[in-house]
Order: sequence, then structure tokens, then C-alpha cells
Amino acid sequence: MYAVIGAGPMGLACARNLQKQGIPFTGFELHSDVGGLWDIDNPHSTMYDTAHLISSRRMTEFTEFPMKDSVAQYPSHHELKTYFRDFVDHFGLREHYEFNTRVVRVEPDGDEWQITTERDGQQQTRAFAGVMIANGTLHTPNMPELPGDFAGTVMHSAEYRNPEVFRDKRVLVVGCGNSGADIAVDAVHHARSVDMSLRRGYYFLPKFLKGRPIDTIGGKLKLPRPIKQRMDALLIRMVMGKPSDYGLPDPDYRMYESHPVINSLVLHHLGHGDIHPRRSIDRIEGHTVHFSDGESGDYDLILMATGYLLDYPFIDRKHLNWPDNEDAPRLYLNMMHPDYDNLFLMGMIEATGLGWEGRNQQARLAALFIREQQKGSAAAGALRQKKKTHAGERLDGGYNYIKLARMAYYVNKDAYLDSLASHIADLEPGSKG
Repeated sequence: MYAVIGAGPMGLACARNLQKQGIPFTGFELHSDVGGLWDIDNPHSTMYDTAHLISSRRMTEFTEFPMKDSVAQYPSHHELKTYFRDFVDHFGLREHYEFNTRVVRVEPDGDEWQITTERDGQQQTRAFAGVMIANGTLHTPNMPELPGDFAGTVMHSAEYRNPEVFRDKRVLVVGCGNSGADIAVDAVHHARSVDMSLRRGYYFLPKFLKGRPIDTIGGKLKLPRPIKQRMDALLIRMVMGKPSDYGLPDPDYRMYESHPVINSLVLHHLGHGDIHPRRSIDRIEGHTVHFSDGESGDYDLILMATGYLLDYPFIDRKHLNWPDNEDAPRLYLNMMHPDYDNLFLMGMIEATGLGWEGRNQQARLAALFIREQQKGSAAAGALRQKKKTHAGERLDGGYNYIKLARMAYYVNKDAYLDSLASHIADLEPGSKG
């Protein structure tokens, strides 16, 4: 019996692939239903009222369970909550899950894993043949310390639900990832003023180009990496202009070396003066924030859109091959431990365009590896050796990703999917990968 921790998209992909391989499993989910952070009614969700996917439905969905045509091109969290509930009901996965159950501790015990769970105040410890950890990467806020004492309210984007919190306030948004851009646009319609503080530049992409979701355009012709970077950057500049045209810093790195911001509305509001660009924070005195360019402003609320930290609180870092001085565990394909053959860290992966199907292929490989190990196949033995000697290798496709904690587990989609497909073909001869 295997354990699956989490019932978000990655956890459900694990459950479905174990089911397909006939591997018994029990799933554990902290909330009362499936969907993970996409269920805004989940008290542990970091979702907000206006949130939508930043990738289009066809580039995100599970291939064997397409979203309905009636679903928006960029679905809302409400639509996705329904999608995941339909998914588990269609494949009969719900019966395998124990809901309202917290995983307290995961520890190795010989060839097994002891998993302690808690429900209704009662703890229980059980032995499992293996474990697939899929509790997500976007639940523990990264909250940098501000330089000084702010007299107003400080909140992280994880706490944000709806824009009423901004009403009649002078707001400073720190950071401009996809959530930060979304929230700044929300704030425009309620706040007295909205400023945005950035330390570095971003590439901004529109969600639609020529009436089509931008992630569905191109890709048929595989261009060499340097040419693709230059051509796509030129195209985006022609369509959107440079960030500096809107008062923002230009990126000091090449296209795709950090995750782009899929939001053109934030540029619209910057161009209309609804959002005022600011540089990085130098110091704070009361309600006054001083910036690195010598300017200053007064604020009532600072919203930290500063991302999230990897966090697996129920298992010791040493069991994840995670050195104290590194931002992410050192695993093969971001999922396989070099020594443990029955521990999988699922979903610790980001890549432009990977979608849930890419994560499904990750779960497919893990389930096949479990099955082939049980058979004692030569292919499983070869993969065991590969993960032992190549743990921590990064499939970056030659991209020079910027050195940020959230980029520590970023990969190139094509390089990653090719590697998954190669291993899947070895474990399941005759498959299409």
C-alpha cells in the first residue's frame, strides 16, 4: 500500500496513475474535498476571488479528461474546483482518500515508511510500502523582513481574498509576479492609490494574441534556444513595448530565464497612471517608505507579493536529500531520491507551458517505476542507478535561469518532458511516452 499526500492537481495525478497500474494506495488530504489551493473554500488555500489560470485550459488540462468547451479559455478557480471534483468522481478516486486528515510525520522504517496522521484530534501511525508527497509548493509564504517599522498593515498575497481590503487605502504592492500583478489590478478599483515596488525587471506577456491564448501560438517549429529567446523577446517588445516604457525596470536577463508575467492589464494601468512604479525599498519610517532612487511615499497597507518557500513540515530535510544551504532538494527529475526507491517528491517542478499533463507524465513515470520494481525488471534497475548518480542534475535546456529560490526547481519543458518520455518508454516498451 502506497500513501499519497495531497489532493490537489499533483496528488490527483499520482492517485490516477497508481490506480491505472493497479497499485493500492491511500490518499490523505487536509481539507474536506479535492482541488488543493484551487478550492477557495479550503481554509489552507492561497486563492483569491478574481484568480484565473495563467495558462490556457487546453495547455493545462489532463489529456485523458479534457475541460468542457463551456469552460473559459483561462478558467477561474470556481471552474477548476468543479473540474477536479468531476475528475475524481469520473475515475472513482474519492473513495481512496481520507479527508480532513493532517499528515503529522513521515519517517523511514526499514523498507517501509511510518506515516502519522491526525483527524479530529486523534493520531494514528501506519506503515506504507512507499509515499508520494504532493502537498504543493504554494502554501508557505516567503516573507522577507522589511527594513524598518511600518505603522500600517503588512500582509502577504497568501492572505489576500478580495479587494475590499484596499478600500480607500494607500497601497504599496511589493513584487510583480503573476499574483502581484493580478492583485495590483484588483486594488486599482478600490484603493486611494496603488504603487508597485520592484527590485528587478520582468517580461510581460498578454494572455491573448490575435484572439488566441498566447500559449497556443507557435511551438510547431522547434527553434534553437538562442534564436527562440531573441525572436520571442522581439515579438513581445513589438506587441507590448519595453517595461521601461511604463516606468518599470527592464529585465537584465534573457527571455525565459525567469517565469514571465502573463498580464497586460497591469501595464494598461501603469500607462494610465492608476499604478505608480517604484524602485526597491531602502527603509521604512512609520507610514513613509523610502525607495532606492531617493523617492518616498506614504502608505496604509503594504502587500508582499514575494512568493512562496518549499515546505514539507512533516518530513526531515535529510530524508529529501535537501542540504541546509540550498533552496530545493537534490533529486533526480525533481522527484526521485538517490537512495530511497519508494519515496517520491511530486510536483516540485515549474516550467513555462508544462501544465498538469506534464505533471501527469511525472506521476506516470513514478507509478511505472513502482510497478517495475515490484517485478524486478532490468529497466527499473537501470533507473535506480541513474537516479543515484544523477540526482540534482538540472534539465534547463541550456537556459541560464536567474538565481532565485523560486527558480531552484525550474526546468525547461521540452528537456524535462523528453527525459520523462525516454524513461517511460524504457519501463513500458511500446508506449508513446
